[in-house]
Amino acid sequence: MNVKWLAVAWLLIPLLGFSQSDSTLTQPPATQLPAQPVQAAPKKWFENIQIRGYAQVRYNGLFETNPDLGCEQCDRSWGGNGGFFIRRTRVIIYGQIHKRVYLYIQPDFANSPSSDRLHFAQLRDMYFDVGLDDDNEFRFRIGQSKIPYGFENMQSSQNRIPLDRNDALNSAIANERDLGVMFYWAPKRIRALFKELVDSGLKGSGDYGVLGLGIYNGQTANTPELNKNRHVVARLTYPFTVGNQIIETGIQGYTGKYVMPRANLSQGVKFVEDLNYIDQRVAATFVLYPKPFGIQTEYNIGRGPEFNKATETIEVQKLTGGYVLFNYKTAIKDQLLYPFIRAQYYDGGKKHERDARSYLVRELEIGVEWQPFKNFELVPMYTISSRRYEDFQKQNNFQTGRLLRLQAQVNF
Repeated sequence: MNVKWLAVAWLLIPLLGFSQSDSTLTQPPATQLPAQPVQAAPKKWFENIQIRGYAQVRYNGLFETNPDLGCEQCDRSWGGNGGFFIRRTRVIIYGQIHKRVYLYIQPDFANSPSSDRLHFAQLRDMYFDVGLDDDNEFRFRIGQSKIPYGFENMQSSQNRIPLDRNDALNSAIANERDLGVMFYWAPKRIRALFKELVDSGLKGSGDYGVLGLGIYNGQTANTPELNKNRHVVARLTYPFTVGNQIIETGIQGYTGKYVMPRANLSQGVKFVEDLNYIDQRVAATFVLYPKPFGIQTEYNIGRGPEFNKATETIEVQKLTGGYVLFNYKTAIKDQLLYPFIRAQYYDGGKKHERDARSYLVRELEIGVEWQPFKNFELVPMYTISSRRYEDFQKQNNFQTGRLLRLQAQVNF
């Protein structure tokens, strides 16, 4: 082969698919199959755990007219020489650790067991929900949790507008919690609505079912049971829409026997021999959510232990009382404002206090909650109060007064 044909062959090699470095043909690319989607590995239970919380700092000493006026169940820094006060520091650990198992743990790092002992850590909630169906419309709640009695009792302090819960219904269950087993039922769409009422800033109470039934110790949270009699509770509530408005109505009640702890008895006070007292209540609820104007009202009646100064005896007596709250939701650009006014009344005993202290409360609160952004809230609230609260040691204790209360809250 002469040089001329060698030159022609050398020029044609790339065109015919041969490599210039070897004499093998270049193979056409193989047909590519569509990529198969990669199946995500199932999440481990701990990957579903989340953390959130809030903290509240208060000051109650502005324009105070009577330092002897206070409220033991409300705020232990109210009255006396109270100064700045951490009311709550909650860190909540929660998550759907299984399709049918939900875990919730909430300690409080600012519990105050007395006016001279502040900021102790204490367990508030520790429960798990076990669903009976894939949508968890039917579920059991096992552990220490809120007892389904009253809308405001169910409402988180993170969402509630007034600084403290009302005396009338909150006196039923100190810290709103106890140890037991609850059964809750709500359709999937109503559970979604309960969540929306909280997430949208309408001050909902949270998801405690349309129907709630439960059995619990009756001595309240973090307190040992003192008899074999269990309390039984039932609650029925339902939110519905009327035009643009959302209304929720409810009824609830409980019954049991409460044991007066001997540590809460004054020397010389008279009481029944076994310290067991009938403890029964029923309450009605009506809520018109603030869109933009809102009304929230509850009233309860019942009977329970109460100190009688005429006989110096703790007796089973009737109780009655409730509250009405008017509020309004408005926005200035991205800032939310909730002006409100609440009036409350209560005539009855508080079984958790010394000698089942006897109360007659008339109170008016006027204030506004300001949220300049989601993670911060400020509430100034002016309180006009008249309180008679008497036990064996203080048998003629009637206090009236006014004060401006302030609370700063951070949400995280």
